[in-house]
Amino acid sequence: MMSKFADELVESLQQAAAHAKGRKVKGMRVTRMEIPDVKAIRRSLRMSQHRFAEAFRIPLPTIKNWEQGRRNPDAPAAAYLLAIKRRPKEVMEAVAG
Repeated sequence: MMSKFADELVESLQQAAAHAKGRKVKGMRVTRMEIPDVKAIRRSLRMSQHRFAEAFRIPLPTIKNWEQGRRNPDAPAAAYLLAIKRRPKEVMEAVAG
């Protein structure tokens, strides 16, 4: 006999599998996040990767990983990138050291 925790864990894994197969799962909330195109944002500002990283205080390897698709920005980073896209001068001034 499984514990309540184990039962809930099995149920949640079944729900996750159903969701992954594209089925609707009652009570499941799905949050979609827009993943900014980092390279397009950087190019629109006419900046090299190095300059973009310095100007906005983002580690250069992070910029490279995002642009090459090895990683995606998490939610706070995505919000930061959208702020850069919309108000680059203001963001640059805000983080200037």
